[in-house]
Amino acid sequence: MFLSLAFAILSIFTLVCALGVVVARSVFHAALFLIGTFFGVAGLYVLLEAEFLAAAQVMVYVGAVSILIIFAIMLSRGYGAEGKTGHNAQWGWAAAISGLLFLVLAIAMRKVAWPVSNASVPKDAIARIGAGFVGKYMVPFEVASVLLLVALVGAIVIARER
Repeated sequence: MFLSLAFAILSIFTLVCALGVVVARSVFHAALFLIGTFFGVAGLYVLLEAEFLAAAQVMVYVGAVSILIIFAIMLSRGYGAEGKTGHNAQWGWAAAISGLLFLVLAIAMRKVAWPVSNASVPKDAIARIGAGFVGKYMVPFEVASVLLLVALVGAIVIARER
């Protein structure tokens, strides 16, 4: 009973924040809603007993990606400047397309017979994930980190006064 209630609350919180990302008129407020969405997903990971993924979600997405996005928004030329509102003029289109995508995904989810397994999590699951990060998936992991660094440096260069 408690897990069902917690799932419902976290799901509603995550969906409301995701909707806020789409319909927020201010890009900065959309970034703040994105942080709430990331926290909601981390809470869902906790309910799925994937604590490692929840911690990684909080550290990587909330702690790094979200802050990088906020810095990029704040350091971008024109945000908060005279005559610049920082509002997203295409929020209506984004909300309509997101609603349509939600309907398509909801219909597809209802039609798929999802397999259910009662198998327990392997004892070495975290070791396997770690081995993947330093083995098979090391290059994509490092490429993502370099991409985030380049985005931050690019935002600083754009915002720099000439």
